[in-house]
Amino acid sequence: MDEPKGTVLFTTIGCPYYGFDVFSLDLTSHREPRLTDGLSINFNAQFASVSASDEDDDEPEAVVFVSEWTGCPRVYLTRSGSSQPQPLLSAPGSLFHDRPVLRNRRLYFISAHEEPDKPFAGWSALYSPDLEGREIARLTPYGSVDYSPAVSRSGKFTAVASYGSRPWGGEFHALNTDIVVVVAESGCWLIWSGDSVIYFHRKADDGWWSIFRVEFEFPSDTDVSRLPLSPTWVTPPGIHCFTPAAMLGSNKIAIATRWRGKSYRHIEIFNAASESFVPITEPVNPNFHHYSPFVSPGSRYIEYHRFRGESIGGDSWVPNLEPVMSPIKGLWMMRLNGSFPSLSPDGQFVAFNHDLVSTASAGVKIIRSDGSRRWTLIKDRIAFYNSWSPTEKNVIYTSIGPIFGSPKTTVQIARIEFDLSSTDGDITCDVKVLTREDTRNNAFPSCSPDGKWLVFRSGRTGHKNLYIVDVVNGEFDSGICQLTDGSWIDTMPSWSPNDNLIAFFLNWHNPHVGRYDADLEYILRDADHLF
Repeated sequence: MDEPKGTVLFTTIGCPYYGFDVFSLDLTSHREPRLTDGLSINFNAQFASVSASDEDDDEPEAVVFVSEWTGCPRVYLTRSGSSQPQPLLSAPGSLFHDRPVLRNRRLYFISAHEEPDKPFAGWSALYSPDLEGREIARLTPYGSVDYSPAVSRSGKFTAVASYGSRPWGGEFHALNTDIVVVVAESGCWLIWSGDSVIYFHRKADDGWWSIFRVEFEFPSDTDVSRLPLSPTWVTPPGIHCFTPAAMLGSNKIAIATRWRGKSYRHIEIFNAASESFVPITEPVNPNFHHYSPFVSPGSRYIEYHRFRGESIGGDSWVPNLEPVMSPIKGLWMMRLNGSFPSLSPDGQFVAFNHDLVSTASAGVKIIRSDGSRRWTLIKDRIAFYNSWSPTEKNVIYTSIGPIFGSPKTTVQIARIEFDLSSTDGDITCDVKVLTREDTRNNAFPSCSPDGKWLVFRSGRTGHKNLYIVDVVNGEFDSGICQLTDGSWIDTMPSWSPNDNLIAFFLNWHNPHVGRYDADLEYILRDADHLF
């Protein structure tokens, strides 16, 4: 089979809208110099132990971090006084690296370049190259999936959050991982304190993210009959606490917090003995989010990544479209600052949804396919998944309402007609709803190649199945045709260019699980006689 050619527009789930840089805050002078170069996105840093003396140096000279400077996340090293970061050894062919740790001239990182042997299995694994050689060792057993590595202070032990060998269960925000050896269950973002204590975060029983710790001794606590250990809940309930960093020789940890009623995530020091918080970043930058703290060996410096701001230079805008490194020669990959991109039939425009949660920036927007000029069609309303008419100019179909709701959630299919002759900004458009309000959850429209019909998913029977309506009148004057029928989920249909097939996701073989394990091609013949 020939390799594909062309351009793929896509969205990265959780891609930051900010230009992140790594900063260091001196707890004595409260100075906050920037450590990275202000280009692209720089994040998830750690102090680098290039030599044994660095382990005790409270003014470390080097930081290892992740940057997307080359179009995909790679690992870099920056040194004090250096103007340009040094790329470190990466996994050949890998387009994703994360959570680097450099300890005693040995680098550890997560990469996702080796394809698993079964569908719905994760790619992420822990690797370790020797900086003095070129060999990269895979530390994760084949068939298993690991994240979030942490290396003990002595360098003798490495902990990971492991997904094991089970298939993906459909989680997005809170992965069901364990710490390996399975010392504790459901933990992530690990950090060692010495060689016998691990801090980690996970969602607590009360629904708030919290910090936990486990204590154990090698080799006695590797007796599998005693595992998993019961972790200690460290932070108080009712406060979101993330990404711990241990402060050696004390009961203190640096954490990112999000308090009820506050709009920003900040770094604080939490004293586990007194159960008290000391704000670190809020007095310095009250209106920025701060992420992923790490602490110098003597606890004088706390470092983290945040939006770089406009006052210190560097990239200060987020492109509408961003080229990303492609694994296939001849295939361009363009990441959209938004969701659900849809290319117009003439290839000149891209329709998309900028935000799927906040109504303040939600709606339907259009940009030129080169990333220039931007228009807003619908604003202040949640909309998702867009489909251009292949035969009518300036006509888009979309879903209006909350995304991924239950079959009973009210979501409607809408037809949008507009005129792009105006300059950038809000433009007047005609919005026509094609589904009845009492028909529950209608979403994911796809237009037929002849421009006459619209296939979409609806939950009107209590189950999400596929239906077809007229593109102009919807179900009001022309009726509706039910295409699939079953007590499972059929969703995200896409009409083939030759008008014969509709591809869609379904979970008919496992309807009680909220993921879609297969796709099905439904053969459509004689579409003119649907009604």
